[in-house]
Amino acid sequence: MTFSGEFLAFMGLALVAIIGGVLLLNLNKVVHMVVALIFTFVAIAGIYVLLSAEFVAAVQILIYSGAITIIMLFGIMLTKHDDESEPKTGKWRKILLFLGIVGFAFAVYIGIYNFDIEQVPTKLHENNTMQIGEALYSKYIIPFELTSVLLLVALVGSIILAKNEKKGADKE
Repeated sequence: MTFSGEFLAFMGLALVAIIGGVLLLNLNKVVHMVVALIFTFVAIAGIYVLLSAEFVAAVQILIYSGAITIIMLFGIMLTKHDDESEPKTGKWRKILLFLGIVGFAFAVYIGIYNFDIEQVPTKLHENNTMQIGEALYSKYIIPFELTSVLLLVALVGSIILAKNEKKGADKE
């Protein structure tokens, strides 16, 4: 096993993604959980950059780290959430969670340590963004447009639901 800069960058980004996921599971305040989720999403985008998938990394940052996180924060603000009513996690639960994570990491390490994969020359890194755009706007144009209509309907529906809850609160 050779230690190159790419390997060290991958290990650092993977560590940040795993720590963000563990923090997401262990934090008590919902806003702190969302911040841990943002760290995980940004680390995954960095891994995409290492894989020469710049378009997917940009979409990861824009869609997940930006839009999905903002939607989650709006959902938190629009709902009645009481942080004090959540049960406190015990010491044994945290210990078992840590042991499970260490056991999973060990099993993955054992599973891929001497796993030989034949390397085949490919042309994956040549104009990958252009290839995605051509496929999206030629072969997959109907699903792309249906997805945009579905997202628009979801947006209008969420606005209507938020207005109905506000009117119900005003009557009381």
